[in-house]
Amino acid sequence: MADLSTYPITQKWPARHPNRIQLYSLPTPNGVKASIMLEETGLAYEDHLVNFETNDQTSPEFLSLNPNNKIPAILDPNGPDGKPLALFESGAILIYLAEKSGQFMPQDAAGRYETIQWLMFQIGGIGPMFGQLGFFNKFAGKEYEDKRPRDRYVAESKRLLDVLNRRLADRLWVMGDDYTIADIAIFPWVRNLIGFYEAADLVGITDFPHVTRALTNFVARPAVIKGLAIPKRT
Repeated sequence: MADLSTYPITQKWPARHPNRIQLYSLPTPNGVKASIMLEETGLAYEDHLVNFETNDQTSPEFLSLNPNNKIPAILDPNGPDGKPLALFESGAILIYLAEKSGQFMPQDAAGRYETIQWLMFQIGGIGPMFGQLGFFNKFAGKEYEDKRPRDRYVAESKRLLDVLNRRLADRLWVMGDDYTIADIAIFPWVRNLIGFYEAADLVGITDFPHVTRALTNFVARPAVIKGLAIPKRT
């Protein structure tokens, strides 16, 4: 049995099943990338809620695993060479889990890099832009007369949706017929933009039918349905 006691994070979130991947997360668009991927791959894992309401993400225990105090993070007791591996950043976690499981990543080098390219498209574009739009639309923008900050992110979000819509025009998923980590990264953010952030009309989501079609297929997947609610909020 793996000994995870040397990792301070296990003092705050004890591992009931120390031979399983330990997931420290919250069901946000970034957090569910990891839970959905774990559900899709079938890898054994144990989830732990990092509660932002009690500032769990800034606790010394969590910072010992992720000094950037963001979710998700994982601790795999059976990492490379059979040694435990602590990992943060959702994109890195997706790549790692894809390679560990041999799933949701093309096996050929060109396909692998193209998939990573679209993963970076989400990390560098969709995530930051949709997040800022959501902030200004739902939380901070309504009381401001000056709509330029919000509108800046509306315009960029529309541009990114158009890029994605054109990519999906002749294919089922971002990489074609095969579902990959690119889809697992992108579609939780699209879902959040038009759902939680209430920005569907603002970005004109009906103008992007290939995006909405792929999103519908994505949220219907059993692993996605389950992963979207993990960890369970208390």
